[in-house]
Amino acid sequence: MRKRLLPSCPVFAAFLSILACALLCGCKESAAPIDAANSDRSSDKPIEPLGAPAKVDSILDRVLIIENANSPASIEIARYYREKRGVTNSFSVRCADSSLNAESETLDFSAYEELIAKPLREYLASKPKIDFIVLTKGIPIRLSNAPVGFAPGRPSLDSCVAALDYFGRSDCLRTIIVENDLKGTAYVNRFWNSKERFSHAKHGGYLVTRLDGYTIESAKALIDNSIASDAARPTGVILLDSMALADPVDISKVPLNPFPAGMKDMETIAEIGWGEWNVDLFAASQYLISNGLPVEFDRTENFIGNRQWLMGYASWGSNDAKYIAENYKSLRFAPGAIAETAVSTGARTFLPTSGGQSLIADLIESKVTGVKGYCDEPFLLAVASPSVLFDRYTRGWTMAESFYAASRFVGWEDIVIGDPIAAPYARR
Repeated sequence: MRKRLLPSCPVFAAFLSILACALLCGCKESAAPIDAANSDRSSDKPIEPLGAPAKVDSILDRVLIIENANSPASIEIARYYREKRGVTNSFSVRCADSSLNAESETLDFSAYEELIAKPLREYLASKPKIDFIVLTKGIPIRLSNAPVGFAPGRPSLDSCVAALDYFGRSDCLRTIIVENDLKGTAYVNRFWNSKERFSHAKHGGYLVTRLDGYTIESAKALIDNSIASDAARPTGVILLDSMALADPVDISKVPLNPFPAGMKDMETIAEIGWGEWNVDLFAASQYLISNGLPVEFDRTENFIGNRQWLMGYASWGSNDAKYIAENYKSLRFAPGAIAETAVSTGARTFLPTSGGQSLIADLIESKVTGVKGYCDEPFLLAVASPSVLFDRYTRGWTMAESFYAASRFVGWEDIVIGDPIAAPYARR
């Protein structure tokens, strides 16, 4: 999925545009190792809906907001979130202010353990109801010298917080993702493709999102758009922009499960090609159409732009052979909209920059409410499954639940942006 992996020929560029992923498994002390291939999460039991409005209100007690006391930007955004959402669980850390410069967006793993992970574990031990953790602009986005992540150990800080209580545990399965001479280590996500709503008590780990963007106001807009989406059931179109896709399309293996039955710790799994994610986009479109939801599925070579009031978006971003930056930046989103792009480094920075692959920060500027990106090469396996993502979200699950259910790994490169409890399709 990285530009340096793509030859100059657009056809080969599309073919070799691949991602890998590693998801850190959230397990409890009593949890058995996950059998990802035979888990009941892939069974035919009904997918849980959101429930009554009272359940939406109680979710506030399950949310923790974290600020960096060394960052004025972080403090302001955290205060705004507490005031607007009414969240009372709050935690403060002290580390380099990542809102100031690109160098501060990376934190050494040893410093992360001392300054963030250790005190946060101690705090969460007294807060067993916490399921959702919200980070803020000013907290570093990636780690260095970590025991997980794309070589040489550079996972996102967010994804390591998601797997906070599972580092070094023997009952959480790690996997090595390999593509040619590239590889990385991650944990298998226990919540992957779950049919059951998330809780830390059952699944372990946490659903971690971030309020970030080019500016403080961009981060605040994520909160405003989430709250605005509570008002009415959305009617906007979901745009799914595949690369050229021809019939017949076999969706029988969607979503792809790369974990073999009886999988062992540190077992190797292979990266997938671009075709699997392209077919997943098609499967997502079929689900949305069958449920009467407005969807635009583009299966041509065109890279679509100039769309307004979108409720969802998925594309290959700058990995599309016909990518047009102006079209990408011309998209506009309705309150509650979510997005995913199959781009290796779309979350490499949240500071103004130029060059390189398309950035999810530009979609934040276009008023998206939730979006997922990657701070380093994730491989295509790590990119959220569109069929799972839009299925869960349009059933009324929260934004965080939908992204994490659609993602195969934690302790990897993933960064999920937005208010975790945004749920515009919930029953009101």
